Amino acid sequence: MVFSSYLFLFYFLPVALLGYYLVPRAGKHLMLTLVSYAFYGWSNPAFVVLLLFSTLVDYCCGLVIVGISPWSGKPEPLLEQAGPRSTRQRLALAVSILSNLSLLGFFKYFNFATGSWDALMAAWGMESWALDVALKVTLPLGISFYTFQSMSYTIDVYRGHARPLKNITNFACYVSMFPQLVAGPIIRYAEVADQLRSRTHTVTKFARGAAFLCVGLTKKVWLANPAGKVADVVFSADSLNVLDAWYGAVAYAFQIYFDFSAYSDMAIGIGLMLGFVYPKNFNSPYLAVSITDFWRRWHISLSSWLRDYLYIPLGGNRRGEMRTYANLMTVMLLGGLWHGASWTFVVWGGLHGFFLMLERLQGKNSIYHRLPQALQVACTFLLLLITWVFFRAETLAHATRYLGNMAGIGQQTPASLLVGGIIYQPFYVVMMSVGAAVVWGGPQTWDWTRTLSPGKLALCLLLFVLSVVLLTAQAYNPFIYFIF
Repeated sequence: MVFSSYLFLFYFLPVALLGYYLVPRAGKHLMLTLVSYAFYGWSNPAFVVLLLFSTLVDYCCGLVIVGISPWSGKPEPLLEQAGPRSTRQRLALAVSILSNLSLLGFFKYFNFATGSWDALMAAWGMESWALDVALKVTLPLGISFYTFQSMSYTIDVYRGHARPLKNITNFACYVSMFPQLVAGPIIRYAEVADQLRSRTHTVTKFARGAAFLCVGLTKKVWLANPAGKVADVVFSADSLNVLDAWYGAVAYAFQIYFDFSAYSDMAIGIGLMLGFVYPKNFNSPYLAVSITDFWRRWHISLSSWLRDYLYIPLGGNRRGEMRTYANLMTVMLLGGLWHGASWTFVVWGGLHGFFLMLERLQGKNSIYHRLPQALQVACTFLLLLITWVFFRAETLAHATRYLGNMAGIGQQTPASLLVGGIIYQPFYVVMMSVGAAVVWGGPQTWDWTRTLSPGKLALCLLLFVLSVVLLTAQAYNPFIYFIF
């Protein structure tokens, strides 16, 4: 079930909100948990079992870490952040991390691992060593997100950054909340721990949430979907000229930004409507002046998660330059693999790791940093376009061929003229132009909704109506991050 659908907008969401506000305060988390399980199990009820397993394991591990039972009358303790940890506590943390990573590893990377092994054996002429596994594992929706989110609970409790939850319903509500369950933002437990115990529900908060939802839906329907259609046509073409190849790369850059930022906007908005305040997840990423700056602006919840739970534990930048470079590359390679089980994602992560290392090596006094800011933004976006090709391409060979078309060395045929007849239709050109204006000149939804005037509310209502109208004519309506 996607947010930009009639089923969600006119049936599921109204029923969920009505039920949430009608039940007594003591039952709100149970109500929200049941609704979230229904949302998650809509496409495949079996996926709910995995979600329950991850929830139960981390809930129990959190209680073991602090040494209390759910039935004790003791208040939930906060461990000393710098205090020593016992063998029991370290073991509980290890069980939580290993169970979540094993769950993620099997369901997300089993097919990739067996396929890569068979391809390697075939390349070496050792077909008899191939596994030839008939089993193909289905990737559960959002498993990359909720395993990271659930795992952050035990880590935060272990570090003394947050108190555990004795009420399993409250914890299940945290893990399964449907606004950000299947595509983020990744909500760390420490960020909402206090809100799970007590939060306010106000008209102002609800109105801002509705505004977030309207703006996000507009970005998805009017900007992400047209850009995605252009990108699909170009990336699926066998023959391209240089202009079409670059246009297609820009279209995909717009699609993935508007698609994911739109989902984040709607998730944050629905969270506000339920009384939760989620952190900002995007901050004009294509205005970044470097790749380092880009990762401060793009998918902020993921980049901060990788920084706090992977980069810093590996040593960060505290163990010398060579170790810092190794840590950066390790984090980005794993970050690329987190996005998808394919060598194209590994290369994408490796390129970002290389650029981060190069920028750190050059320092802030390099010639690049003396360039005008607009030129730095343009250079950074150019590098991002090249990396997005690997993110979008189905195989490394496809990515290499596409980059060749961008460089003007790809083979062209008369069929390439047909591509232009599709992607340069007036509607697509106008929407791409509007997208460019929003990317480089528009305000962030987070900032725009801070204050809501009657005029802004009227505009939000108009945008919602226009988006719903366009939905009736659109058959193309994917969410990219659902597959991660």
